[in-house]
Amino acid sequence: MRKRVTIMNSPVDVLTMRETIDIIDDSIRERKSIQHIVVNAAKLVNMQEDEELYQSVVDSDIINADGMAVVWAASLLGKPLPERVAGVDLMQELVILASEKKYRIFFFGGREEVVSEVVRKYTTVFGKEIIAGYRNGYFKKNQEANIAAQIAESKADILFVAISSPTKEIFLNTYKDRLKVPFIMGVGGSFDVVAGKVKRAPVWMQKTGLEWFYRFLQEPGRMWKRYLVTNSLFIYYVLRERFSVNSNQ
Repeated sequence: MRKRVTIMNSPVDVLTMRETIDIIDDSIRERKSIQHIVVNAAKLVNMQEDEELYQSVVDSDIINADGMAVVWAASLLGKPLPERVAGVDLMQELVILASEKKYRIFFFGGREEVVSEVVRKYTTVFGKEIIAGYRNGYFKKNQEANIAAQIAESKADILFVAISSPTKEIFLNTYKDRLKVPFIMGVGGSFDVVAGKVKRAPVWMQKTGLEWFYRFLQEPGRMWKRYLVTNSLFIYYVLRERFSVNSNQ
């Protein structure tokens, strides 16, 4: 039985990157459908008020800690996690796995020029055999069922969904049984990184929990409110949980 901890009422799996990949590989090989999700500070905060997002997360089969803030919060709360399993890093590892194991991937989300560039880059490096199909992330609510059918018809082994929260979590939770894909995963802005539209923070910033700040520097006008509000609320919720535990002991 896999160990889980609870942070801000959300379950988080106690898993390393390697352990996560092994579980995913087994699920694909056995054709057993599982849904993966990552949580960071912003998502945990938004889950406090968004019931549909909350349910979409807790219904997932694997829940990894995407941000260092979540790892640090877990430690502060006495529920240590072995490491951060960033969504963009896991996606890259799974593309390599797909190349090695002859798995096929469907890429869904982002602007047309972004997702097509992701497919072009991966095709150049790993060959067209890993590509089951792709589609941009712009659609209306009444198109969702047709998109799910398109993905199912591709017979993909892996589905990456690069759509913002909570839309991607809700889409995956709603249609996961119709997709007929062994492994489905929301990857946020990972397509932008792979396509070269957004630069990844230096490794030292990733390890010290400053990746959010590097992201802010690239798009301050769009990101300042998100990080100011969500980071402040995240600290508040974690401290409240920490002192609540102490008062109950």
